[in-house]
Amino acid sequence: MSLFLVGLVIAIILVVTWAVSLYNALVRLKHAVTKAWSNIDVLLKQRHDELPKLVATCQQYMQHERQTLQEVIAARNAVSSAREQHDLGALGSAETGLRLGLGKLFALAENYPELKANESFQFLQQRISGLENGIADRRELYNEAVNLNNVRIEQFPDVLIARYFNFVAAEWLRFSEAETADVDIKNLFG
Repeated sequence: MSLFLVGLVIAIILVVTWAVSLYNALVRLKHAVTKAWSNIDVLLKQRHDELPKLVATCQQYMQHERQTLQEVIAARNAVSSAREQHDLGALGSAETGLRLGLGKLFALAENYPELKANESFQFLQQRISGLENGIADRRELYNEAVNLNNVRIEQFPDVLIARYFNFVAAEWLRFSEAETADVDIKNLFG
C-alpha cells in the first residue's frame, strides 16, 4: 500500500469520526431540550391538579368573587390545552393569564380573614407558589437548552450535519409582556 493511500484512509477515518462526533453532540442537545420541557410539563401537571382544590376552598369563602374564580379555572384549562398540544406560543399566553388570575385571587383573599386562616388555603397557596417558582426555574433551564440547540445547529460546520439530518430549531417558551409589567394594586382591590 502506498503512503498516499494510507494518508487517504486516515483522512477519511478522521472526517467520519468528526461527523459522527458532531451528529452525536446535536442529538444530545435535541434531547436536552426534550428533557427540559419534560421537567416543566411535570410541574404544570402538578399545578393543574392543585388549582381545583384551591378554587374549591376559595368558593366556600369568596361568594362575591365568582368571576375571579371562573377566570382562574378558564386560564387553567387554556394552559392544559396548550400543554397537551405542545403549543408553546399558546402556552406562554395562557400562563400569563393564569398567573395574573392567581395574583388577583391571592390579592382578593386578603379581604377574607377566615379564608386566609384556613389551613387548606394556606397549604395550597404555598404549594402553588412553590410550583410557580419551580416552573420559572425550569423555564429558564428550558430556554437555555433551546438556545444551545439553536445556536449549535446554525454554527458552521455543525449546520452541515444539522441540515443533512433535518435538525430543527426548538421553540422558546415566552410569556407575554403583561407578566413582566407592574401590577396595578388599585385595580386588584377596586
